[in-house]
Amino acid sequence: MKKTELYTPEMYIEHMGAYCHSRRVWKRGKEGKAGRYAAALFLAVALGIIIGEYAKDQRVFRPAASDEEVQMINLVSREEECLEHTAARVMPVKEGMIFPEDIPGVFVKNPADTLVVLDPGHGGADGGCSRKGIVEKDINLQIAFAVKEKLQTLGYQVMLTRDSDQALTLEERVNIANGNQADIYVSIHQNADEASEAKGIELLYSSQNEGEASGRLAKLIHKYTVENTGASGREIIKEEGLYVIRECAMPSCLVETGFLSNRAECSRLAEPEYQAQIAEGIASGIDLFFHPKTMYLTFDDGPSEENTALILDILKERGIKATFFVIGENVRKHPDIAKRIVEEGHTIGIHCNCHEYETLYKDADSYLRDFQKAYDTVKEITGADARLFRFPGGSMNNYNKDVYQEIIEAMTEQGYIYYDWNASLEDAVGKREPQTLIRNAVSSAQGRKRVVMLAHDVVRQTVLCLDELLEQFPEYQMRPLLEESEPVQF
Repeated sequence: MKKTELYTPEMYIEHMGAYCHSRRVWKRGKEGKAGRYAAALFLAVALGIIIGEYAKDQRVFRPAASDEEVQMINLVSREEECLEHTAARVMPVKEGMIFPEDIPGVFVKNPADTLVVLDPGHGGADGGCSRKGIVEKDINLQIAFAVKEKLQTLGYQVMLTRDSDQALTLEERVNIANGNQADIYVSIHQNADEASEAKGIELLYSSQNEGEASGRLAKLIHKYTVENTGASGREIIKEEGLYVIRECAMPSCLVETGFLSNRAECSRLAEPEYQAQIAEGIASGIDLFFHPKTMYLTFDDGPSEENTALILDILKERGIKATFFVIGENVRKHPDIAKRIVEEGHTIGIHCNCHEYETLYKDADSYLRDFQKAYDTVKEITGADARLFRFPGGSMNNYNKDVYQEIIEAMTEQGYIYYDWNASLEDAVGKREPQTLIRNAVSSAQGRKRVVMLAHDVVRQTVLCLDELLEQFPEYQMRPLLEESEPVQF
C-alpha cells in the first residue's frame, strides 16, 4: 500500500538533534530577514514622523513612536509567518478575503506571489509500485506536469522536485520546498495493495507540520479529485511516519491517486485524459486552499439553553463565528445564552418576539410592534444593537404576501437589514436524521461561492450533525453576517 522508502523512522530518531539544529539555523536565517525588514520599517516610520511633524510645526519634536507604531514594528519583527500576515494586510480588503486568524495556515496572497512545490514521487532506480509495465514514477511525473500547467494558468508559481526520471532522497525533496520557502508542498503517488479489489484516492498529512492547515489542504484535494474523477474516496489519514510531509516547513500532504494493483484503476491511471481529471481536481483543491468560498452559518429560533450551548461549544472549538436570529421570548427565558452569543463574537439578529405567523403578519404595524419588543429585549439583556433581522418563514411566504413589501419599506427606512438564505439543512421540517440534514445542506449549497446556510439551534438533530456537517465544507471560510455583508434576499 504505502511504500516503505517514504518512511525513515530510524533516521528520524538518530538525526533528530541534527535536524532540530538545522531547522533552527534555517529559521534564524529567516528571522534575520525579519529583523532587517523591521529595522528598515522602523527607520522609515521614524523619518516620516520627524519630517511630518517638522513640516507641521517646526517647534514640535516627537521623540518616541506612538503605541500604534510600536505595535506595527513589533508585528513585522516576528517570525516568518507574521511577515506573511503583514503582507496580506496591505492588500485591498474585499468581502470574501481571508486573514490568517480565520483559517490557520492560510495567507491572502496574489497567486503570482504563491509558490507551490509539487513532488512527483520516486524516480530513477526507484520506480515505486508497478503493474504490467505501468510504473508509478512515470504516472506521478505526468500528473505533476498536468497540475503544474493548470496552476500556472491560474497564475501560481510552481516548482517540481524533479522534472525528469531522476532519483532524489527524501531529504532532497524536503530541502527543495524548505529552501525555496514554498507556501505548500504536495507529493503525488500511486498506491498498491495485496487485495486486488482495493481502489480509490487517499490523502495523508502530518499533525506535526502545520497540522490544521495541512489537514484542510488534504481534505480539499481529496474532495475535488474524487468529485472530478468519479473515483472512490478513501480515507484522509493523519500519518506521522512519512518524512516528506512531516519535515516540510509549510502545509503539506501526500496524495495516492489510485491503485495500480487494481486492474481497472490501473488502466484508467495510464490514460492521459484521466490523468488530466486528477490534475484538475488537485489544482482546484490547491486554489481553494488559498482562495476559499464564503459561508454564513445562521441559526434561527433560539436561544435554547441546551442545544444553543452545545452549538456554541462546537463553534468555539473550531474558531467559527456564526449568526443567531433570536426570538425575544427565548432570550428572556435564557438570557445567559444570549449574552454568551454576543460575548463570543457571534452576530445576533432579530427573528421575532413571538413566533405566531397569523398574529405577526396581521398587518405591518403588528410586525413592527413585535420586532420592537424583540429588539428591546436583546438590547437590554446583551447590550447589542441588533440591526440585522430575518422574517419568520422568509421575507416572502404565504402568511405575509399582502404586507411584506410594506414591512420591508418601513424596516429599511429605520436602517434595518433583512437576510434570507440560499441553502438549508431543512431541519425544521419534520423529524430528520442527522445524515439527511447533512445531505440537504450539501446539495442546497450547490457549490456556490457565497452561501447563507439556514439552520435552527433549537433542533437537537442539528446539534448532533454539526461537527460532521462542517467537515463537508473545507472549501468555505465561515463568517458571521455583518451590516456590510451583501444580503441574500428572496
